[in-house]
Amino acid sequence: MKKLLFTLLAIALPLMATAQRQMRVRKDVPLNSIILSDPAILADKKTNMYYMTGTGGMMWKSPDLKLWEGPYRVTEFKADSWMGPRPMIWAAELHKEGDKYYYFATFTNQAVIIDTVRGNAIERRASQVLVADNPMGPYRQFGDETYLPADRPTLDGTYWRDTDGKPYMVFCGEWLQNWNGTMEKIELKPDFSGTIGEPKVMFRASDCPWSREKDENGKETWNKVTDGPWLFRTTTGRLGMVWTSWVHNVYTQGVAYSESGTLDGPWIHEPEPITPPNFGHSMIFQDFEGNWLMSVHSHSVNERGQYIRHPHLFKLSLEGDKLKVLGEWPVQKQN
Repeated sequence: MKKLLFTLLAIALPLMATAQRQMRVRKDVPLNSIILSDPAILADKKTNMYYMTGTGGMMWKSPDLKLWEGPYRVTEFKADSWMGPRPMIWAAELHKEGDKYYYFATFTNQAVIIDTVRGNAIERRASQVLVADNPMGPYRQFGDETYLPADRPTLDGTYWRDTDGKPYMVFCGEWLQNWNGTMEKIELKPDFSGTIGEPKVMFRASDCPWSREKDENGKETWNKVTDGPWLFRTTTGRLGMVWTSWVHNVYTQGVAYSESGTLDGPWIHEPEPITPPNFGHSMIFQDFEGNWLMSVHSHSVNERGQYIRHPHLFKLSLEGDKLKVLGEWPVQKQN
């Protein structure tokens, strides 16, 4: 009898969990009422649908960017991988190449400690790529067991194909270990199933002219954080990168441009931020009408001291040789 009961439970519990997940899916949800960090949107012409991912590993979809349906769980993991069966997922973003969809994200296995720096235990965290045959997944591990060095915490991996025709992952070396966050690149295998060679530093947090914090002696200095890279080209072909750090306790986003027009740089930072205070970790995409948009999250603290983040869209211009933020989307009509 016990064996039968356990068998029935083994069948019923996954079905109940699946039903529970489906019950939590909501429809016609306005964008600014979704709680989500690091929103990234794929405008998929094949399905004529927008797919939004981010931190937490869930998926939202929308035909018009205004009303959304979700969240859906779209990832599956091997229990014996370095990530473990249920890793934390940060800053997920989708990229379509050929007939495949690739899920670039940061995965954290909290059960594994790789280092201790200044009293902080450093968890096993790294950027890696999953793959699926359709935008709703399931996205699964493939190829190499790891993409980046196991003894370093890395995050916010994104994709760029450089002028040499090769695919690259651009990612951050986490400040918790190096105490001066980095922006780095590494070549991907042609099918994205792993990496080739060693990472190369593109710039460091200390290169930024606008970020600020106070050091242990109370002296004002640059902020240690590098966060959320996204690469783009202007209409003149100039290569740029939006990325995020802090000005004291204000989440802030800036832009840097490559003098060589390639990932090798050198990277020159604009002196001032490009978005309003407390907006950051953006990506850039073109909607189905051809408008250039930036998805970004707002960063606020509620009365209980909890961080609250909502996705927003800004309209952009990439005309000429500089990115210009034109205002929040949809642009309000002037009276």
